[in-house]
Formats: sequence, structure tokens, C-alpha cells
Amino acid sequence: MKFFKKFFKSDSQENKLNNSFKLKKLEYPSKVILAWAESLKGNQEITNWLIKNNFREIIQANAAIKLNLESRDWLMSNGFPHLMAFINASEGDENAQKWLIKYKFDLLFHLARYIDGENDSNEWIKQNATPEFIYLAKIIKDIKDKIEENHNDIHSFRRDL
Repeated sequence: MKFFKKFFKSDSQENKLNNSFKLKKLEYPSKVILAWAESLKGNQEITNWLIKNNFREIIQANAAIKLNLESRDWLMSNGFPHLMAFINASEGDENAQKWLIKYKFDLLFHLARYIDGENDSNEWIKQNATPEFIYLAKIIKDIKDKIEENHNDIHSFRRDL
């Protein structure tokens, strides 16, 4: 999916976007990263807690991970292109991977490579990622693998996750 490229068709557009707003920070305490993972797994109580505590970007990222286009647009339009780049990079989008490296989102880059099944980032993750980020990446990988499996299943047009 070339969704990320849709927003950055040229370097000048990318620079214009980067100068038009400040990227919102993704610095969360460990409990929020763990809540993110549990919300992705379907825990509605945790999802409600994230909503109540103004982590809308996490809720939108969860939907974007599950291929919701409106949520993907929301992330791009509301200061979270780095989250969208992470999601697209985890789907093998090389432009998104390059963007993450260019803007020094090393953790997101390597977690995305792990999610996409690329083993070259495993050592970096072992050395630099905290356990809660590794757990989150494993949950996202499971979801992405199920999506891929469903897309490849000739007996099913679409199954809900």
C-alpha cells in the first residue's frame, strides 16, 4: 500500500508539511504503551481508558493498523505522520522506512522492520527497545500477519479480525 507516498509526492511537499506544523511527540510512559497493546488486542476497558485520557492518536493508530483509511488520513492531518510512517513501514513501504530514518525515528523504523518480518532489525531492538515496545510490536505483528493470512485465503473475501 502506497498510502504514505500519497502525502509526500515530492521532497518539496514533504518539507512544506514538516514546516507547516510540529510533529506531535510520541513519548509515553510504559503503562500507556502496554495499554496501547492491550487495546489492540480488543480490551474495551483499556480502550475506554485511552479515550478518556486523550490518547486519540493511539485509538486512530489502532484503526489504521487494521487498515482503516479514515484513521490513516487523521494521523497524517493531525500531527502524526511519524505514526503513519511507522504503520506503512511495518507493511513494507520503503518510502515510509526511508522517511523514518531521515527524521531519526530509529525505534519506529526498527520496530516496523520487525513487524514486517525483516530479521535485520532484531539485534538493534534487543539492544535499544524497552520490553513494552517489543510487546507492542509483537501484537501489531500478530494483527498484520492475520490480515495478510486473510488476504491470501482463497476461501474468504474478508474475515473480521
